[in-house]
Amino acid sequence: MQSENIHQLQIVKQKAIIMKRKKFLLDEKDVPRQWYNIQAEMPNKPMPPLNPATHKPLHADDLAHIFNQECSRQELDQEHAWIDIPDEVRDKYCYYRATPLVRAYALEKALDTKAHIYFKNESTNPLGSHKINSALPQCYYCKQEGDTNVTTETGAGQWGAALSYAAKLYGLEAAVYQVKITMQQKPYRSMIMRTFGATVEGSPSMSTRAGKNIITADPNHPGSLGTAISEAIELATTTPGCKYTLGSVLNHVALHQTVIGLEAEKQMEMAGEYPDEVIACFGGGSNFGGIAFPFMRHVFDGTHKDTKFIAAEPNSCPKLTRGKFEYDFGDEAGYTPLLPMFTLGHDFKPANIHAGGLRYHGAGVIISQLLKDGYLAGMDIPQLESFAAGVLFAQTEGIIPAPESCHAIAATITEALKCKEEGVSRTILFNLSGHGLIDMSAYDQYLRGELTNFEYTPTDPAL
Repeated sequence: MQSENIHQLQIVKQKAIIMKRKKFLLDEKDVPRQWYNIQAEMPNKPMPPLNPATHKPLHADDLAHIFNQECSRQELDQEHAWIDIPDEVRDKYCYYRATPLVRAYALEKALDTKAHIYFKNESTNPLGSHKINSALPQCYYCKQEGDTNVTTETGAGQWGAALSYAAKLYGLEAAVYQVKITMQQKPYRSMIMRTFGATVEGSPSMSTRAGKNIITADPNHPGSLGTAISEAIELATTTPGCKYTLGSVLNHVALHQTVIGLEAEKQMEMAGEYPDEVIACFGGGSNFGGIAFPFMRHVFDGTHKDTKFIAAEPNSCPKLTRGKFEYDFGDEAGYTPLLPMFTLGHDFKPANIHAGGLRYHGAGVIISQLLKDGYLAGMDIPQLESFAAGVLFAQTEGIIPAPESCHAIAATITEALKCKEEGVSRTILFNLSGHGLIDMSAYDQYLRGELTNFEYTPTDPAL
């Protein structure tokens, strides 16, 4: 009996060792106390946003009629590499952070690759995606500055859900404009937002001048993040006590998301490895910047100068691989400042793919400059390839990923298979930005063979 108990104890210890090797966990004390501001250390600073009327560079005060004042300052800060996270925000981060880093042994085995694959699992928080990392500070700053309402756009709905929850925590009223086609594809997301107390409109809508103009020009417009941004900004600038909040693209959003990469740094050290490649899906740049920027600073200082960074985007909306670098509006109606970005044109109508969070016409200012300077590369992924990757990941690792995250998984698989072909071992880190449990209708369509790929058709012949 005693020997049997000893044997059972040994099995338990072995399982504990295996789990420790597979999953790398941090304590609350390891949650970052500062965000990393990559603008301060970029060899070439991003070009400034411009006032569309005067074409002169904007100052923080110029942005404060749209955004809260602190986020306006963070947006243009090219001096401070580290920005303190307010204690109250960090306390709320500790509700769900730090998130796990996981070694994807089963995926590696399925691919028969020598690559070591790790993923940062942002799907474990109650909102199901990384978006809450920026929703909390944006609502906190609005509350501190005396605002009573916030408004925003959302594509797939992860950002809208996160913003709605954060607004409720801080006693703010939230109004969300959700892209009309994704509202139809993912009805439960708008229900989640309403459960948290937000009002939700499908965009384009008849509730704003911008929406009415878009519908008048095209009654069957399926909506885009550009249309939803226009409507949300119009509401913010015409409603007293209301500020616009954004879930991606802008610098301050990527800044807040760097908690992901800063944690991953510590966790990769626990694993005894350093990534040769860092991969994330790409819509506007928040989750890519969140995991990539902390590692990219080591490229700048030369300590890990060979690390490769890949942003995985839909091939139906390929601003990184086929966009043009120029000043463009961040929305369809032209309410935003002019931003220096890789863009498909602010009037671009994206295909109705299920990765609603990636259907955006432009890349963030920081990402665009880094792409120009050769610090990262885009990889465009067809819709069917992305879902095939998501299904393989689900069958091996037991997590059903969001359609957006499937693009990062597909890019990771491509890179891991290159390792197999070349007979080499590389360490690959990707960000699992969210789970797909609200996206099962998309998986159902894929499994039934009802999904298709969409070809990118440029509206500008020069593209």
